[in-house]
Amino acid sequence: MTEIAKIPIIDISGDGDETQVAKDLVEAAIEHGFVYIKNPGKDIPVEAIDEAFEMSKRLFDAPLDEKEACRIQHNNRGWSAMNYETLDPANQRVGDFKEAFNFGDFVDGKAQQPIPPTIAADEPQISAFRDLCYNLSLKLNTLLGIGLEVTPPTFFTTAHLRSRGPSGTILRFLRYPPRSALAAQQQQQPTTTTVSSADDDVRAGAHSDYGSLTLLFRLRGQPGLEILLRDGQTWSPVPVVPPGTEHDPAPPVLVNIGDLLSYWTNGLLRSTVHRVVFPSSVAAGGNGVVVDGETDVDGMRYSIAYFCHPFGGTELGPVPSERVEGYQGGLAEGNPYAERKMLTADEHLMMRLKASYAQLYKEK
Repeated sequence: MTEIAKIPIIDISGDGDETQVAKDLVEAAIEHGFVYIKNPGKDIPVEAIDEAFEMSKRLFDAPLDEKEACRIQHNNRGWSAMNYETLDPANQRVGDFKEAFNFGDFVDGKAQQPIPPTIAADEPQISAFRDLCYNLSLKLNTLLGIGLEVTPPTFFTTAHLRSRGPSGTILRFLRYPPRSALAAQQQQQPTTTTVSSADDDVRAGAHSDYGSLTLLFRLRGQPGLEILLRDGQTWSPVPVVPPGTEHDPAPPVLVNIGDLLSYWTNGLLRSTVHRVVFPSSVAAGGNGVVVDGETDVDGMRYSIAYFCHPFGGTELGPVPSERVEGYQGGLAEGNPYAERKMLTADEHLMMRLKASYAQLYKEK
C-alpha cells in the first residue's frame, strides 16, 4: 500500500523565530515542493474559507446558460466546463473530469470579467478572499527570500506586488463531480473516446503549477490529491487533515511551489508534479480524513486554489543567492516543461495555457 505523503507542517503565525521558520519553509520546498501551513485563523480566518466554499457551491449550481456566458477566454478568466481543460495533454485522451471558474483582478471589489448573476452579490466577498490570499502569498514569498538568503531578501515579494503591473494571478474555484457522473458520461460517449480503467481514476491530469506558488484549500472528507515522488513512478496521497491537525478549526492550507520559483532557483525549489484522483478506500482511510465515521472517496469534491504569479514582465533568471548558485541539480527533475532559457512570467504562462486549453486556442 502506498504511504501517505509526509509533508511538513509549518506555523508561520509569527510566534516563533522568523529566520528558523524561513529555513524550515525552504527545506520543505526543496525536499517536497509542498508544505502545510498551519492556519489558526490569523492569516486567513476560518469563516472566510467557509464563506468562499459556500460561494463556490452557489456558482457551480448556477444555471448552465449563466456559466456559458462567462466561458473562459484567452486571459485565463472565466468558466471552464467538464473535460475542457487537459492538464496532462501528453497522456490524457479526454479532458479533466472537473469544472472550474477563474477570477482575475478585482477593482474596488468588482470583478473585471463577467460573472454569473447568481453570485453577483458576492463580488465584494470574493474580492476580499482574494486579497487575503494575496497577503498570505506575499508573506510566504518574503520567508522564502529570507530562507534562501536572496539579495535582497524581498526579491520575490517585490516581484509580486500589484503595483508592479498586471500578472497571471488567479483565484480558482473547482468542483469535481462524483464517480457516478463519470459513469453516466462514459455511457453517452462514443466508444472511440472511452477512457481506460486506469484513466477512470483520474479527475485532473498530472501537472506542475504554472505560477510561483499555490495556496490550496480543501474540505474534510474530500481527499484525492496525489504527488509524484522523487522516483518519478510512485504516487503518494496528500491528506486533507494530516496527523496532528485533526482538532484544528480548519484543515491547514496546503502550499506548493510552482514552475516560476523553480526557474528562479535553478530547480532547487521543486515544482512537484501532482494530480487529483478518485482515491481507493484504502488510500483514503490512510489519509485519516473521516466524516461521520466514513471517508467519501467517490462523492463530490470541491477545492479552492490561489495561483500566485509575479508581474508578467518579470524575467525568470536565477536569483542572487549563494545556495541557488551552488545548486547543480538542474530544472528538469519531474517537470516536462522545464527548459533553461530566459522567459518572462507571461511567456511561461502562455506556453502552459496553450498546452492545457488546446481547444480554446484553436477557436477564433
